[in-house]
Amino acid sequence: MSGQRLQTQFSMIYNRFDGKDADTNLETMADIFCCTRRNARMVLNKMAEQGWLSWEPAVGRGKQSRLTFHRSDSDLQMRRVRKWVQEGKLDAALEELDNDAAKLARLIQEQLGVSTQEGKQIIRLPYYRSFPTLNPAKPLRRSEQHLVSQIFNGLTRLNETNEKVEADLAHHWESITDTHWRFYLRPAVKFHDGTLLSAEDVIWSINAMTGSPYFSHIRHIEAPAENVVDFFLSRPDVRFAETLAVPMASIQSHKAAKSKDADAFPVGTGPYRIVENNRRHLVLKAHDQYFGYRALTDEIEIWVLDSAAMCYLQPTASLDPTALDSRQGALQSAANERLEIDEGCDYLLLNRKTGIAKDKRWADYLCQRVSSLFLLPHLAERGIGEYRLTNAYGLVPGWIHTKTARQDVLPPSKSKLRLAHQADNPLFPLLAAALKDMLDEDGVELEIHTVPYEEMMQPTNPKKVDIWLCGMSLGSKKHDAILPWLMNFDHVSSAMPEGEFEALIEKMAAWRAQKNESFNAESLGRLLVESSQIVPLFHIWQGVVDGQELEDVASNRVGWFDFKSVWKKPSV
Repeated sequence: MSGQRLQTQFSMIYNRFDGKDADTNLETMADIFCCTRRNARMVLNKMAEQGWLSWEPAVGRGKQSRLTFHRSDSDLQMRRVRKWVQEGKLDAALEELDNDAAKLARLIQEQLGVSTQEGKQIIRLPYYRSFPTLNPAKPLRRSEQHLVSQIFNGLTRLNETNEKVEADLAHHWESITDTHWRFYLRPAVKFHDGTLLSAEDVIWSINAMTGSPYFSHIRHIEAPAENVVDFFLSRPDVRFAETLAVPMASIQSHKAAKSKDADAFPVGTGPYRIVENNRRHLVLKAHDQYFGYRALTDEIEIWVLDSAAMCYLQPTASLDPTALDSRQGALQSAANERLEIDEGCDYLLLNRKTGIAKDKRWADYLCQRVSSLFLLPHLAERGIGEYRLTNAYGLVPGWIHTKTARQDVLPPSKSKLRLAHQADNPLFPLLAAALKDMLDEDGVELEIHTVPYEEMMQPTNPKKVDIWLCGMSLGSKKHDAILPWLMNFDHVSSAMPEGEFEALIEKMAAWRAQKNESFNAESLGRLLVESSQIVPLFHIWQGVVDGQELEDVASNRVGWFDFKSVWKKPSV
């Protein structure tokens, strides 16, 4: 018997008796349910098991049984609606509430934030998209970078406060030569599935990365002894411990990575393990056998709410990471905002390798004609005011590398350009449409395509794209933080002339060989912009909104907070 049907039958008897306790008999109940006496008895027993009512059958012919209600019809209706809200069936919930959006908003709101259930602390957060891929070996967006840091460990990690390299799965390391590094693994580290971390897991995880230019200098990896891993490099890297302190170098379970759902349910060693991941919920539970300090918060639930559901929410939800999509709606109380400009920007990547920008005239036209200033009037017509944006003149805040914008520059010819932007981003359709309007004024047609983020970073047919609209977030203020973004996947190399990209690889290799020299990231950023390779558009504000329910909340570089460190102070 379905729960929905049982609730409907409860409503029938509740309304029949006006919600009042009554003396009745089994024949009357069978008539109400339109069933046999035997089935009526089964239905009443089911309701009693649920705690909705009590049924005390009479002993003796002609005597009345006693029906006592413990729940009202409205109680069960709200129970039903809450279940639909949890399942993401908001249209059904709204209809059940007679299309009262305010009631629906309160129901969504009451289930978000911080709660304690059976002694466990749970944080529920709203978000605007799901997380089908949490595999650290694949391209990661800003929020996925954060989640991976909660699920996995690397051999080393960066301290988010001082941005210094620290021990993680490796408790010690040494540079035997500039091209031979040795890492010593912590003993008895357990993955989320209970299996022990081994050197083979480390070797497999890092070998999977060596196809990218960032890790291509790793020539060979071996395990000379238990819990010891040796790396042999083709070129010197005096900062190799820092090179490994990126999300992409997280260590996975080799065995679990072979499963068919490894992208959605990857197995790591971190403070949280994934127990549910679908289009409506991501649920993380504390890993009780974590080798570090056990997480203070027992469970993190991220509820995926679509745009309509987000509109129901009021700006009072604590720890609301909807700020991560740059919207102002959740960011009203200045006293509780912990925001900063993201270390990155939204930008246009011109295809100077196989696209129309291979023609320098087109590259120059697009770099001079397209600017955030000229886009703003078109964006204003599309309600861009609800987003927190600021004009970008370089790849990261503070860099000023863009060319002087001009409205009088003309395209080389009337033509059609093909633009691709990443899916599941509420801002990019607005940016693409504004760009289309602006180019239409010059007689240039813009054909817009939406692609998954993985396709943005690893394009399968770059010849079909002239412009990519994308966003980057470095997650760090370190001078060399630009290198993983630039080198890890094929995003930039697919659009950049081969000789120019090879020159960037040489710059990285030369810097890695120098011990006391900081990386000149600004010169590299200037080169990318002044060569008409990248057109910076906007920086965004990101961070968390704190309802002051939790202790030790601090926004990190990608706008979230460290789940394992926050906690709710008990009432005493």
